[in-house]
Amino acid sequence: MRGISLAFMLLAVVSALLGMGWGIQMSATDDHSLSIAHAHLNLLGWVGFAIFAGFYQVVPLARGKLAWVHFAIALAGVVVIIPGIVMALTDNGTAVAKIGSVLTFLSMAVFLLVVIRSRNTA
Repeated sequence: MRGISLAFMLLAVVSALLGMGWGIQMSATDDHSLSIAHAHLNLLGWVGFAIFAGFYQVVPLARGKLAWVHFAIALAGVVVIIPGIVMALTDNGTAVAKIGSVLTFLSMAVFLLVVIRSRNTA
């Protein structure tokens, strides 16, 4: 595994480790007030990035400039949405979460384009 597949898989594993560590911290302190943000990190980071890694590994012709645009937007989405959800849950505003949501949506829209463009190449 290399290139875009490896990049997504590394982010997936880092997200999983961060999510697990956060889950352990919530359990140890018996404070699950941020569990929604924790769940989003696990779903978008670990699961989503791992699925993207698998796709790009299986469909090598999908690996191009658009795939790297997808990677950049997906990474930005997770980096913005998780603290944004924390801010929303702690009554510190929802603007950052909204920006992260839009970035995450755009990431999936770009991935749709990648999938459509690669449909005849697999």
